[in-house]
Amino acid sequence: MSDTLVRIALNGGPMDLATAERSVPAAELGCPLKISYRAGYEHFVHDGEFQTVDGTEVAVFRWTYRTKIAE
Repeated sequence: MSDTLVRIALNGGPMDLATAERSVPAAELGCPLKISYRAGYEHFVHDGEFQTVDGTEVAVFRWTYRTKIAE
C-alpha cells in the first residue's frame, strides 16, 4: 500500500467544496470519495483524468450524487 499523497481537484457539486485543497493516498484513486457536507454526503469518483495546476499533476474527481445523513 502506498503512502504517497496525490493532490486532487473536485469537479461539480457544491462550489465551496471545490475551493479547498485536498489530497488522497495514491492507492485510493480508484475508490469513490465521500465528503460530509451540510447534513449529507457529496460523492465523487476519479475516472483517470488529470490536470496540470501550477506545474503539478492533479487528479480530477467528478461529482456523481448526494446522499442525506440518516436520522
